[in-house]
Amino acid sequence: MQPTEDPYRSEPVGRSRPVRRRHAVPLPAVDAAGWILGMTCAAWTRYEFDLTAGRLGSVLGAALLAATIHAVLAWLCGRYWARHPDGSLQEARTLTAVATGTALVLLGALLPMDDRPLPASAPVVGGALALLLMFAVRAGHRYRLDRSLRPGAGSATRVLIFGAGLAGQRLLRAMLTDPDGRYLPVGLLDDDPDKRHLRVDGVRTHGGRGDIATAVTRTGAGTVIFSVANADAELVRTVRAGTLAAGAAFKIMPPIRELVDHRISVTDVRDVRIDDLLGRRQVVTELGRPEAVLTGRRVLVTGAGGSIGSELCRQILRADPGELMMLDRDESALHGLQLSLSGRAMLDGPELILADLRDAEGIDRIVRARRPDVIFHCAALKHLTLLQRHPGEAVKTNVWGTLAVLNAARDVGRFVNISTDKAADPVSVLGYSKRITERLTAHAAANSPGTFLSVRFGNVLSSRGSVVTAFRAQIEAGLPITVTHPDVTRYLMSVQEAVQLVLQAAAIGNDGEALVLDMGEPVRIDDLARRLAAQVPDPPAIVYTGLRPGEKLHEDLFGAAEADVRPRHPLISHVPVPALSPAEVAALDPFDDPEKIIAHLARLCAEPGQPARPVEMVPTVHRA
Repeated sequence: MQPTEDPYRSEPVGRSRPVRRRHAVPLPAVDAAGWILGMTCAAWTRYEFDLTAGRLGSVLGAALLAATIHAVLAWLCGRYWARHPDGSLQEARTLTAVATGTALVLLGALLPMDDRPLPASAPVVGGALALLLMFAVRAGHRYRLDRSLRPGAGSATRVLIFGAGLAGQRLLRAMLTDPDGRYLPVGLLDDDPDKRHLRVDGVRTHGGRGDIATAVTRTGAGTVIFSVANADAELVRTVRAGTLAAGAAFKIMPPIRELVDHRISVTDVRDVRIDDLLGRRQVVTELGRPEAVLTGRRVLVTGAGGSIGSELCRQILRADPGELMMLDRDESALHGLQLSLSGRAMLDGPELILADLRDAEGIDRIVRARRPDVIFHCAALKHLTLLQRHPGEAVKTNVWGTLAVLNAARDVGRFVNISTDKAADPVSVLGYSKRITERLTAHAAANSPGTFLSVRFGNVLSSRGSVVTAFRAQIEAGLPITVTHPDVTRYLMSVQEAVQLVLQAAAIGNDGEALVLDMGEPVRIDDLARRLAAQVPDPPAIVYTGLRPGEKLHEDLFGAAEADVRPRHPLISHVPVPALSPAEVAALDPFDDPEKIIAHLARLCAEPGQPARPVEMVPTVHRA
């Protein structure tokens, strides 16, 4: 018996083999037979196996009466309270209540009698025996239906599921109730000693990570599916290595955060990605409630077509905003975004706004006309090397563009500026420009009634132009993987995690500060490149090109003058940001000599009373 919803109530459309109907077993007849046998056995034993014809007649009459009462009570329960799936825990509870009620009715009728036609114990003992028979028949019925829904052994891939927790059990049950499924679970694996002898729907546990090879051989499994909620990277890598060494394929269930829109399904199983192998701790969603500041509100996202902006739009929609406005200067990006969100891309909805941050007057008109309650400012130029060569473009988009949005948003309730770890003790044009946006946001916080803050995080895995995207393109083209330096490290996070932090900031951030996520240990880019290369049959060579101007060997999360203070949660730091007057950035000349622009940006980033930090010159390293 399982406390699950009934998958047998109707025959699924499109299935190749029929599923038996709900009432293939005549359950009312079974219940009546249960009362007859139960009452007869109870009376027979009570009379010490001396049941005369007269006594038998009385017992059978009482048993038929009990069966009638049971049927009436069962009908009333199903008609007026609830009808439950056959063999489910809910049905067992209802069946117990009906049988108990029937026994009490008979017992109540027998006790006042002086000359009882049958022993007073017969309804109690007989009811218990009848209930036992009802349970047995329903359990057998449920087992037969469960078996009929399992995928065919000849057509489905035999799989082991690593992880016997809630997520693994749900995945297993989803597989076992899909007759045309591509996976047939033949075993479980789990490191928890308490689960070593666990059986789930007849599928047994075969040990832990050290027993993968033995379990693959014993069960004939061709695939191991990793299904552990919020597992660390080391466990994923270890299980994957053990699986590949055993000659089986390795698949993975996405983290729970990626399944918030639906229940666990077999279609969620996918190939392993680099962020699975790196592993990221997740921002805890119970810390704040983004829905409190998004539900029913008008929300504007700038740079909505980008990697961060598009994922942000997807997650905002789950909070049921009053209106979601998506602004970008790239019409193709808006087209793709609308297609991914709604399955249509007519580009005719008011939710799409084609505009450029460099048009300050246009941005002001849009904000005044659409009156957003919350603004997430994601739009920016982000490629460090290009901006190092063209610092004037960073001034026009990152600095002045952000100032245009801030000026237009003076009456907005909440404003969240997207920053980067390169803004901590910056040495590049990208870092300078983003640090200036943090300080401009802090100025707006001090001079506006709403809440204005920034969110600072590291590199986003698999975003457009990211190192992972570049490495994959090189691998697919059969080219060597280019790494700047063998020792270079970066803080990495998934786009889902980055967006969770942004939404948390909207809920818990304080005015004028920057929120910084504890991103764990930085990742060596050389290790990242080698892990990606190892996933293809013919791994490409690694070529070191040397650090480029403005690049750090190791990124910082905090500036030298910033304190790591975590008042709300041990994973999130709240960093105060000194304000910078917009009048000071007005003097920037984007058409000046690039070196002068860079020097001016560096001066604007200096802490009050401190000299500008010079650009770090790191020697170029070439290594085969």
